[in-house]
Amino acid sequence: MTHADQPDQGQEPELLRTADGLLLQTALNRVSRRAKIKAFLLVLPLLAFILVSFVAPIGQMLLRSVNNDQFYSNMPELTLWFADKEFGVEPDEMAFTALAADLTFAAKERTAGSVGTRVNYDLPGSRSLFTSAARKAKGLNPPFKDAFIKINKDWVDPELWAAMHAASATYTSSFYLAAVDRKRDTDGSIIQVDENRRIYVQLFWRTLWLSGLIAVLCLLLGFPVAHLLATLPMRKASLLMILVLLPFWTSLLVRTTAWMVILQGQGVFNNILVSLGIVADDNRFELMYNQTGSIVAMTHILLPFMILPLYSVMRTIPPSYARAARSLGATSWTTFRRIYLPQTIPGIGAGGLLVFILAVGYYITPALVGGASGQLISNQIAFHMQDSLNWSMASALAAILLAAVLVLYWLYDRLIGIDNMKLG
Repeated sequence: MTHADQPDQGQEPELLRTADGLLLQTALNRVSRRAKIKAFLLVLPLLAFILVSFVAPIGQMLLRSVNNDQFYSNMPELTLWFADKEFGVEPDEMAFTALAADLTFAAKERTAGSVGTRVNYDLPGSRSLFTSAARKAKGLNPPFKDAFIKINKDWVDPELWAAMHAASATYTSSFYLAAVDRKRDTDGSIIQVDENRRIYVQLFWRTLWLSGLIAVLCLLLGFPVAHLLATLPMRKASLLMILVLLPFWTSLLVRTTAWMVILQGQGVFNNILVSLGIVADDNRFELMYNQTGSIVAMTHILLPFMILPLYSVMRTIPPSYARAARSLGATSWTTFRRIYLPQTIPGIGAGGLLVFILAVGYYITPALVGGASGQLISNQIAFHMQDSLNWSMASALAAILLAAVLVLYWLYDRLIGIDNMKLG
């Protein structure tokens, strides 16, 4: 190469271009951007569906659990008086004047019942105070404090004003406190509710305990079935798989009703025991409307959700591993404990997590067969949604339950790894 053919030391190398003169890097960026846009447009319907059907309801639930406008939107004057006051401040004549004005307006708009209902969430039995006072508010004359005392002496109760103070806030923790059997005292400090009203913490523990027990029972019953499915010849395994999947083709309500027929005092199970002489006719087992009924029915219903993840893992385990262990002198128990069982951990974790989460959210089966001692926290959520219409309380309970499930999910990811999850 001559000196003239060599590039100058200070000359930049020529950039690569496409046939139409566009820089190659720019063209590649455009192609990559178009591919990303096409991929995004393909997943956009699924993303929109998830946002509308999953993210938005959860967001609305979380907002509802800390926001309830039944009081502050209908009692503007009293809310304004509470704005710069601390808990425990004794109401003055100005407070009662604002109360009279708001109740007069509430009576005109027919919202006194809604206001009383909101305060009643924090202080049971106070709804009638608002409805009765609203009917008389228009005819009240100052001094308004004395006028309200003549209507009902409870109007000077510090607990009532503390409840109204809490309800006047745009965002409140009252429903979360109530969900863990706590409330605010007259001075704003957090205390436990009366012993006869402490129900939610007990229900949360019962829900977690029964869900864990049902997951363990499903594991004990499902592990041998999944192993049999994984080791049987294909023809027999297919027949057994049909029997495993058969409950999915039957209505949940039908299966629950069937268990009610089987487990009741005069049901099939007790009749068989009586006919065999195992129990006396006047000493039949109580298997319905208690925790036993909930455990039996839910274990049967959720068993396939344990079998399928276990089977998906077990069928990938080569039988040669067990044969190699035995040829080296390992016993059957040692082979199972050190070779086979560790390889099924992803299936055990996935099945246990799936069964536990489903059991935590069950409410139809416990409501039908569980009775008072067999119901779960989900039954209380359904009660507040459908009967008491206290949606904020239902949202707070559901949010706590969601947080517990997320913690469980995080623990699974830390101990086993979510990438190892196999659901089928």
